[in-house]
Amino acid sequence: MGSDKCEQSDHRALGMDARISRRDYLNSTLLASGSLLLGGACPLELLAQSDWDGYGGVGDYGTSNGNTHEVMADGHKIRDHAFEPLPADVADAGELFDCVVVGGGISGLAAALFFRRQAASSSRTCLVLENHAIFGGEARRNEFMVDGQRLMAHQGSAMFFPPLPGTFLADFYPSIGIDTWQFPYQSWSGKEPEIPLGRTSYADGGKNFGLFFGAKFGQAPGKWVIDPWGTKLAGAPISDQARRELLGMRGDEGQRRKLPERHGDEISRHLDSITLEQDLMETYRISRETVRTFLSPVAGGGSGMGADALSAYAEYAADVLLPWDYPKGAQMFPGGNAGVARHIVKALIPGAFPGPNTLQNICRSQVGFSALDRAGQPARIRLRATAIAVQHDDQPEKSKFVKIVYTQAGKLHSVRARCAILAGGSWTTKHLVRDLPQPHRDAYAQFYRAPCLMANVAVRNWRFLYKLGIKECQWFEGIGNYVALRKMATFGPLAQAISPDSPVVLTFKILFSSPGLPLGEQVMRGRAELFSTPFKEYERRIREQCAGLFASSGFDTRRDIAGIILNRWGHAYLSAQPGFFFGRDGKPGPGEFLRTNPHGRIVFANSDVTGIMDHRASILEADRAVKQVMERLTD
Repeated sequence: MGSDKCEQSDHRALGMDARISRRDYLNSTLLASGSLLLGGACPLELLAQSDWDGYGGVGDYGTSNGNTHEVMADGHKIRDHAFEPLPADVADAGELFDCVVVGGGISGLAAALFFRRQAASSSRTCLVLENHAIFGGEARRNEFMVDGQRLMAHQGSAMFFPPLPGTFLADFYPSIGIDTWQFPYQSWSGKEPEIPLGRTSYADGGKNFGLFFGAKFGQAPGKWVIDPWGTKLAGAPISDQARRELLGMRGDEGQRRKLPERHGDEISRHLDSITLEQDLMETYRISRETVRTFLSPVAGGGSGMGADALSAYAEYAADVLLPWDYPKGAQMFPGGNAGVARHIVKALIPGAFPGPNTLQNICRSQVGFSALDRAGQPARIRLRATAIAVQHDDQPEKSKFVKIVYTQAGKLHSVRARCAILAGGSWTTKHLVRDLPQPHRDAYAQFYRAPCLMANVAVRNWRFLYKLGIKECQWFEGIGNYVALRKMATFGPLAQAISPDSPVVLTFKILFSSPGLPLGEQVMRGRAELFSTPFKEYERRIREQCAGLFASSGFDTRRDIAGIILNRWGHAYLSAQPGFFFGRDGKPGPGEFLRTNPHGRIVFANSDVTGIMDHRASILEADRAVKQVMERLTD
C-alpha cells in the first residue's frame, strides 16, 4: 500500500494527471516489452489503438501523427499475407490511369508532378494512393495551441538545404513556389542578453551547448558541463582517455584522411566496406567504448542505427551525392519538410490550397481535402487508401496494364494503370508486388529500416534553458539523446519574436540501437519496444527525463509541459549496412539494382534506394522513376 501511495505521489509530481494536450486513457496493461526484447524472436504485435496514437495536435495533421494505429494494423496484415489470395469481392472502381503512384510521401508526390509535367499529352492522368489521412509521408508536422499561441514542429523529415546554382533542385524549388534560400526568422524580444538560437532542431555544439552527466557517470542528481568544447571538457566526470579521444576528434591532433570526392571513387568504396565505428576508431584513434558511450547513436543517427552497424559511407554519401550551398546554412520550415510536400501538392493540384503559391500562404492555409480526389482532373491524391497488391495483368514483358488493389474504409477496391511507380518504403514494396522476380526480392532482403519515435513536447517557456545558458544539450542515458531549441521561420502562423518566456516545442528524437548485435536484430528489437510501449509509459519516461535534466534550473514538469505528441515511425530510416552502396562479391548494391532494373511496367522510387534519408534524394529518385515510366508508355 505504501509503495502504491509513493507511485501515485510521483505521478502527481511529474504531472501525469495534469490537464495537457493529450488524451487521457483508462489504465492499460503495458505489454511485456522486456520479455519481448529478451526472447529470441520478437512478435511485433500492436498495442490497442487507445494506447498507440495519443494526442495528435490541431490543424491539418491532427489525426495523422506518425504511423497511426490504423496504418500499422493494415501494414501488419500485408506483412502477414492476410490478403493472399485476394478475396473475390474486390470492387473494380472502373478507373484507368496512365500512372498510379503508390505512396504519397515527397517521392510519390514529386513523381506525380514530374509525370504531369513530362507527359506528352495534357490528358495523361495520374493517381497517388496514400495510406495516411494526409499526404507527406515522414514530411508532416505537428501543431499545438499553447496559451493562445500556435506552435509547430516536424514529425520526421526536417532540413532544407539551399541548392547550388545551376542544379536540378535549384530549378525545381522555384517551380513549386519555394523561391528563397534563406528564410526570415524570429527576432529576439527578451529583456535579458540574447542567446543566439539556431535555425534547425539539430545541435551545433557551440558555447551555448551543454552536456549532461547523470547516474551512469556517478552523478546524482546530475552535472552540467556548459560549452564543453570551449572549456576542453573541464569538470566532465569522464576518464582521461575518453577526454583525450573526444577532444582529439574535434582538434587537429586526430589522424585525418581524405574524404570521398566522387560517388564510386576508391575512398567511398573503402568506406562502404567497413562500419562507421571502424572508420571512427581508425581515423581518430578512439576506442570502441568511447564511440558507443558518447557518439552512438548520434553518429549515424541520420540513418537510425548506431555507428557499429552502419556503412561508414552512410556518413558521407549525402554530401558527395547532394552537395549544397553551405555558406547559406541549412534552413527549416516551421513544420519541417511538410513545407516542401505542401508546395508540391499545390503545384500538382492548384485547388488543394486556396490563394497564391507563396511560402506564407502554403504554410498558413488549410488543405482543401475535397479538391484532392475529384473525378475528371488529371492528377488526384486518394487518402486513407492502402495499396495491398500490385501486379501485371499478363506476363510482365508483354503486359500493357498493371492492376492495383487497395483498401479504404474497410473495403477492397481495384484500379488499372498503364504504369505504376512504387514510391513507398522498401518494407511494404517487397510485399505489394505479387509478381516480383527473385533478383528483386533478393535485393529488398538487404534493406533494413530502423524505427524512430519523434516526441514533440510543447512547453510554456524555456527559461529553464536560459538559466543554464544553453539552447541545446546532449545526454547519454534515459530516453532520447539531445534537444536543440530553434528560432522559427516567420512565414508560418507563429509569433514574430521569441524570448525565454515564449512557449516552444522541444523535439526528442528517440532511436533504438543495441550496439554489438547484428543489424537485423537491432531493428527488430527497436520495433518491438516501439510497438509495445503505451503512450502513457512514454509520457512518463519523457517527463522523468525532463525533470532529471532541468529541474535544477526551475523546470516543473507538472506546470510547464503543455502538450505531448508522439510520432511513431516503425520503419523511419534506411540503415545502410557495409556493402549497401556498391555491393559485395562483384554484385551491385541492392538500391542500385532496383534503380536500374524496373520490373515490366513497375518502377521503384523512394529515397531508400539511394541509402540516403533526405527529401532531396526523394525528389531526384522520383524524376529518375518518371523517366523510366515514360520509356514504357511509348512501348
